[in-house]
Amino acid sequence: MRVTNHCWSQSNLVHFFGFSHHLRVLNFVSGYMSKLDAESCDNVKVTDTVFDGVQIRIFDPIEKRDKTLKRGVIYLHGGGWTLEGARMRTYDQLCRAVAEGVNAVVVSVEYRILPDVHFPEQLNDALHATKYFLQPDVLAKWSVDPNRIALSGDSSGGNLAAAVCQQLIQDGNAVSKIKLQALIYPVLQVLDFNTPSYQQNMDMPILRRFLMAKFWLHYLNGNSKYVEPMLVNNHTSFDVSQAVALRERLNWSSILPSGIQKHFKPVVQTVGTPELIQEVPAIFDVRASPLIAEKESLKLMPKTYILTCEYDVLRDDGLMYAKRLEDAGVEVTNDHYEDGFHGCMIFADWPLYFSVGARTRDNYIKWLDENL
Repeated sequence: MRVTNHCWSQSNLVHFFGFSHHLRVLNFVSGYMSKLDAESCDNVKVTDTVFDGVQIRIFDPIEKRDKTLKRGVIYLHGGGWTLEGARMRTYDQLCRAVAEGVNAVVVSVEYRILPDVHFPEQLNDALHATKYFLQPDVLAKWSVDPNRIALSGDSSGGNLAAAVCQQLIQDGNAVSKIKLQALIYPVLQVLDFNTPSYQQNMDMPILRRFLMAKFWLHYLNGNSKYVEPMLVNNHTSFDVSQAVALRERLNWSSILPSGIQKHFKPVVQTVGTPELIQEVPAIFDVRASPLIAEKESLKLMPKTYILTCEYDVLRDDGLMYAKRLEDAGVEVTNDHYEDGFHGCMIFADWPLYFSVGARTRDNYIKWLDENL
């Protein structure tokens, strides 16, 4: 979700004058001169293809470390369910690095985006592409070991990866198991915009709280007029019956350690905005908010890696998911960066280089290599 306030303002201006939908403009501006063709190099063969109607870019390491089958990583890019990613320079670089560093065939999924489709179509694309890749004949074609496959994604892609993983576990027709899930600063819930990290980092550059709420409303096909009610948690007020059980699963005052909670207090309204719930019923859909899954479902999740950053509104989404998974008996690695910010992993190469970007990418690849 690496979107600058300047790009967002430009896109809103074009939308205001009726030239184009502002999300299309946003995607064009962010992707201008940034999309790459499928160019192979000495170490990685890059191929554009289609899996069950979904656009895919595959990164296949050319030189094997040994004669065994390669590992597989299904990658779902971020961008607020709005920005194309698989062909963007930043994701192309990341997937090449993963393919080389892990000796893995990386399947980067170019799922359909806003405003052309809304929830659950992005998830459906990700799920269909994943199931297609997991077929024995497809894995054999790419020389991938069916027992060594990871599902991964960042930001909104982390949301899709977690949701796909939950869907696969419940699907008896899944032809192969996911060994690992690796989530990079994932967005995992739409019910509480006043977690400590949302309050602490509400105006932090790269991803402000207001912008995240707008992304959510676009994704769930709701009207942007509900941004302000959502920011004060009117959609999970005491008079909303659907929120009662779910609120306990998001009770960060009991889930998060006191050092994370700091001086922040929960925000729960007595009376909410009922029309918001009526017009955006997907707010309570577990496929949109994987964090609110029942404990019985979480018990079936695979070994998990969750990367979180201190200066990120989504920090506590990741921390709470890690704790809920651990409480359900899942082995979890929480890789937290005190100097990290949302989207930092893409700033790992010149000219957009931050040391924390390089460290997050290197440690993510190292974890995959050691555990997959």
